[in-house]
Amino acid sequence: MAFTGKYEFESDENYDDFVKAIGLPGEKVEMGRNCKIVTEVVQNGNDFTWTQHFPGGRTTTNTFTIGKEADMETMGGKKFKATVKMEGGKVVADFPNYHHTAEIAGGKLVELSTASGVTYKRTSKKIA
Repeated sequence: MAFTGKYEFESDENYDDFVKAIGLPGEKVEMGRNCKIVTEVVQNGNDFTWTQHFPGGRTTTNTFTIGKEADMETMGGKKFKATVKMEGGKVVADFPNYHHTAEIAGGKLVELSTASGVTYKRTSKKIA
């Protein structure tokens, strides 16, 4: 399974501009800056469990099946419904105020989130 694995934050680009574009509150902006998020992905065919472990013990888990509507949660804790798609080997989802893609490139998890013309890129290295 292409996505299955455990990935640790390595680098990001355009964080400040992106969080401004989505209106993230100031205290959440600071918490997320260079946050050593560990992302754990379990893929079984079209079924995914996507968990993000944040420093301090907070965890967000989204479970979804490609092509079917699922209950999801944003990094900020907002609940919403989305239909996650697979496009050209990328997992694609529309969050309430941004478009998100994730792919495995060069053995790393590369996530792009775009809002109001600003794209945030987070790269995580595989650790397990």
